[in-house]
Amino acid sequence: MAILTIRNLPDEVHRALRIQAALNGLSTEAEVRRIIALAVKPEARLCLGDALAALSREIGLTNADFDVFDSVRDTAPAEPLGFE
Repeated sequence: MAILTIRNLPDEVHRALRIQAALNGLSTEAEVRRIIALAVKPEARLCLGDALAALSREIGLTNADFDVFDSVRDTAPAEPLGFE
């Protein structure tokens, strides 16, 4: 686990954190960890795979629609790049 030190935190911010932590039944340190975690990893964050799956369902794509890609895909091996 990493350790983080926050310097020059205004007294009124520290006081507000202590009060908020007490209201949530947490230590000040645990409350700060909770706040930081919610700020950088919100519970309702958008996951790209889920968004694409929902979009596909919304517009009615089926597996048959993707079979078209297999039929037109170029299966020839790629030529390596030359650096001359």
